Amino acid sequence: MIVDVSKKILIVGLGLLGGSYARVLKRFGFHISAITLDQSSIDYAIKENIIDEGSTELDERIIGEADLVIFALYPHVFVEWIEENQGLLKSGALITDVTGVKESIVYKIQDILRSDVEFIAAHPMAGREVSGVENSSDKMFIGANYIVTPTEKNSSEAISTCMELGRLLGFSNVTTLTPKEHDEMVGFLSQLTHCIAITLMTCNDKENMEKFTGDSFRDLTRIARINDLMWSELFVANKAALLEQMNMFIDKFNNLKTMLEAEDVEGMREMMRHSTQRRALFDKK
Repeated sequence: MIVDVSKKILIVGLGLLGGSYARVLKRFGFHISAITLDQSSIDYAIKENIIDEGSTELDERIIGEADLVIFALYPHVFVEWIEENQGLLKSGALITDVTGVKESIVYKIQDILRSDVEFIAAHPMAGREVSGVENSSDKMFIGANYIVTPTEKNSSEAISTCMELGRLLGFSNVTTLTPKEHDEMVGFLSQLTHCIAITLMTCNDKENMEKFTGDSFRDLTRIARINDLMWSELFVANKAALLEQMNMFIDKFNNLKTMLEAEDVEGMREMMRHSTQRRALFDKK
């Protein structure tokens, strides 16, 4: 479906991710509309030719004409929107999302969704430390990873369309995981890293340290500038998987601490060599 530029795409939630989706898809010639809370976001997006039209209201025409609807909302808001407003979606519409947790929302939405509308979940593994459509970019997804999380309720056509969407957006790696596998992976690769950055940034409040820091501290704490409302919700929504990853990290950190206490230089060097080898696998090619 996605390759047909006559199809209309609606983005619900025109922030950083929603705006970046819009920028890329508009470039391909799709008709892009948006529903979002702030009129200033709609005005900016229209002025900058990011979208064709938009509204801060539940515009029945805009919603009812959309063939593909991309939800860029907080998880609980996404669920509430579907519960309250799914009747506005056209029959045959395909919906997808950008939310960072899956198991707690995918099955819930698929269970309550009308049978003539299909939800295929996805997660763009990309972002920045800023928010808002004014900070969106049509280059943000280049070199990044895109995860589609189908269930047994998804059709092969919907899965293919969602994966093609990821490729159109510019993601270098488009893959599939089950919702459970996704949450376990994201618990480690994303949520745990934010937990570490938050902890590092708040464990020492000595004044004026910013005047003496080097790049290593800045690099390691880049994601500590965090949206507390969104990330606290994501942490709780993925509580079990994240706690498992936190415990694993604590155990490994304590191993390093024990080696330092014992001045086990060879043990520390072996851990560092393992770290170096593993890190090379994550370098973008």
